[in-house]
Amino acid sequence: MSYSVTATTYWPEVGQTDDAPMETADGSIIPARHSSKTRWLAVSRDLLKNWGGPFNYGDKVRVSGISSALDGVYIIHDTMNRRHRHCVDVLVNERECKTGLEGRWPNIKLSKFVFEPSWQAS
Repeated sequence: MSYSVTATTYWPEVGQTDDAPMETADGSIIPARHSSKTRWLAVSRDLLKNWGGPFNYGDKVRVSGISSALDGVYIIHDTMNRRHRHCVDVLVNERECKTGLEGRWPNIKLSKFVFEPSWQAS
């Protein structure tokens, strides 16, 4: 099952988060040298099981439809402000935004990642 969401980017600073920007909602600490390659995601509350959604913290999800640099598999670690609905926020480094990774993308596909090995034991 996939969901259509709006994607944005964020970096850990008080203006975009709460007063503890390096700590995520699940208690994880954002690595000091994080980047978009860290592959951490914040989701709106309506997407979390605690509020009736399909996902939990720690779930791996596939994001597609943003760009070749940002599409891929992410781990849900954070929650967006309660005013957001059907949204995800991709963790990036502030320096990356100067190279074009900052933005807002509607109609992005979000789905639970299920690992399927490409080989089979005989």
